[in-house]
Amino acid sequence: MTKRVIVAGAGPVGLTLAAELRLAGAEVLVLERLAEPTGQSRALGMHARTMEVLDQRGLLDRLEGRRGEWGHFGAIPLDFGVLDSHVAGQMMIPQAKTERALGAWAAELGVPIRRGHEVVGLAQDADGVQVEVEGPEGRYRLRAAYLVGCDGGRSTVRRLAGFDFPGTEATTEYLMADVEGIDLPFRFSDVRERGGISVIPLGDGVTRVLPVEFGAPPRRRTEPPAFQEVVERVARITGDDISGGRPRWVTSFGDATRQVSEYRRGRVLLAGDAAHIHLPAGGQGLNLGVQDAMNLGWKLGLVATGRAGEELLDTYHAERHPVGADVLFNTRAQAPLLNGGLDLEPLRAVLREIFRFDEVNRHLTNMISALDLRYEVGAGSHPLLGRRMPRRALSTSDGETDTFRLLHVARGVLLDLSDDAELGAVAEGWADRVDVVRASAPELPGVDAVLVRPDGYVAWAAPDAEGERLDVALGRWFGPPRTR
Repeated sequence: MTKRVIVAGAGPVGLTLAAELRLAGAEVLVLERLAEPTGQSRALGMHARTMEVLDQRGLLDRLEGRRGEWGHFGAIPLDFGVLDSHVAGQMMIPQAKTERALGAWAAELGVPIRRGHEVVGLAQDADGVQVEVEGPEGRYRLRAAYLVGCDGGRSTVRRLAGFDFPGTEATTEYLMADVEGIDLPFRFSDVRERGGISVIPLGDGVTRVLPVEFGAPPRRRTEPPAFQEVVERVARITGDDISGGRPRWVTSFGDATRQVSEYRRGRVLLAGDAAHIHLPAGGQGLNLGVQDAMNLGWKLGLVATGRAGEELLDTYHAERHPVGADVLFNTRAQAPLLNGGLDLEPLRAVLREIFRFDEVNRHLTNMISALDLRYEVGAGSHPLLGRRMPRRALSTSDGETDTFRLLHVARGVLLDLSDDAELGAVAEGWADRVDVVRASAPELPGVDAVLVRPDGYVAWAAPDAEGERLDVALGRWFGPPRTR
């Protein structure tokens, strides 16, 4: 029986997932419908938790973006500099640059990518998935243990596998164009009588123009909008003439909100926009998808290589579906503020005052940045349990390190801070999946030991009078121990 995992889609989510699978030792193949990357960058923002998870793999220094502390909720400013993270704030980085960095990482790990190859059919049984592929030389079939759809909001895998995708239809259409040769001042959600507009200089003489016209119903499109539509809409909203500009690309999107009812159907799973679509308010979409991939990759890797049972895959839906639902909820809350007209200015003014309160600002920035997640990982009341492990300095017999460097190899880490030999003895059966590291950590006072999953979340911590045994936690998250 094959142990191969096929990933459909070579965007940021698919590339992240494929790399994580390779780090876990799984055989993986990526199929991408497009013959070449588009070079387009719908997403521009990277939030703190996404920067953290990439830093956990040693990738953050590869990302070429501008750091800043400003963000927003429904175009109302927030201070992201208050976040409790070594990367507090946001990074402005075009999606194309993110894809290049992730693609280079995947290539280094030996991930094969077949471009111009599209999934057009599938059938699954108890042992695997039969995948039908349309390639440059015609149709062919592949067999895989699992198939993961990372193929975007119009996911073919989602449709072929029969996932339910409930939600709401779009009510508003945005146009977006990256344009050369125009000179407009920076604007962010500038509301006028007929609509709103954002104008964002991207550098190198390119300006992003994003107009929304109030009352204009969304259109069903099979091709990108013509640049002339953008020109005419901008003229109607602001009176500006951008007809002399040269569009690099033009697209449209709406505020439809949908989420699959299950992230896994047997041996087919979904991640990223294939599992959820929403108004891209606050730039949360790419971040949500990359974090889906980080949650799924190590789990599917353990299962595909036979070291853990399929029940581990059920935790992917259990953990990530509520997170996706929360993002859909907060983007729906932002939609009226972004799409509404001048009649909403009093509400915006009141919210600007409220958002200046430290507690409100901190709550919203943690929510949007995904730093406030707490997964249900097992019994216990330790404050770290189920939460992300922040980057903290460590001293070991081999020298200085930190909690993020220990995760570069994408294995579990049992961090022994009390020199307890019994911990190593308990974890010996999982030595092929979990590293035991003895260290001192002044920045983690009162913590004797923690078990950190490959995605950076704490699965067990001590001391905890209400916690479960270490071997139970190890078995739940890393499968049964090796037998001699």
